[in-house]
Amino acid sequence: MKTIIGVILIGLGFVGLTSVYTVQQAEQALVLQFGDIKAVRQDPGLYFKLPYQNVITYDKRLLPYHMQSEEVIVEGNRRLVVDAVLRYRITDPLKFYQRVVTVQGLEGRLNSISDSALRGALGDATVEEVITENRTQLMRKITEDTNRRASDLGVEVYDIRIIRADLPRQNSQAVVQRMITERQREAAEERANGEKMAKQIRATADRDRTIILAEAEKQSQILRGEGEAERNRVFAEAFSRDPAFFEFYRSMQAYRASLKASDTSLVLSPESEFFKYFSDAKGKK
Repeated sequence: MKTIIGVILIGLGFVGLTSVYTVQQAEQALVLQFGDIKAVRQDPGLYFKLPYQNVITYDKRLLPYHMQSEEVIVEGNRRLVVDAVLRYRITDPLKFYQRVVTVQGLEGRLNSISDSALRGALGDATVEEVITENRTQLMRKITEDTNRRASDLGVEVYDIRIIRADLPRQNSQAVVQRMITERQREAAEERANGEKMAKQIRATADRDRTIILAEAEKQSQILRGEGEAERNRVFAEAFSRDPAFFEFYRSMQAYRASLKASDTSLVLSPESEFFKYFSDAKGKK
């Protein structure tokens, strides 16, 4: 009798243990009975089931998936090797189980969907848009497209981020050489433009210099003419007031000019008009 009771208690204990299950805070669960879904549990807590039912749990946190490196063609028929990381969350465990069953099965589907969205978005983008910080709009577009296609799998794609975008190894050297050639061409054009501008500036400066000098020469000639006229006027006025003093003044200027050098020799008659003012007060030489 005691044996029977013990067996019964053990059986009840086993049934009790197999009829209770716990859903953790970061989990969601499906209760299956011979492959048919009997319950969906998305809230944490302690739950009961029949002993012959089994429980499958899925993580409901954000899960990362490192996409396979892909070589894509961007605008201008240029190739890039792109590495990206996708983050997703299982939002509908029932649909997820019906479509893909396991996370491993989902990743293959996600890679196909995201690869298609990635190629579609990058096909119209330039290399500069992909490799610079301006690719935020591209990432948003890829994420929205992937999320729309993956919603039928019971998951929500939170975001996709490009972590590396490089040129294919076999093309890198050719591209670098092409970039060097392009920079050299641009430098040559800049130097040619600089030389052209320098010639224009020098020509303008020479023209302005010629005009300024001509104008200055014109003004100086005018001023000299005005000065000569004023001098002649003053001399004429002085001559008219005192002709004797004017004659004496001009003779002194002539003496100073002709006797300026120390070795000057003059061969003139003593009676010459030139020596008029060398006489004494009585007019004797």
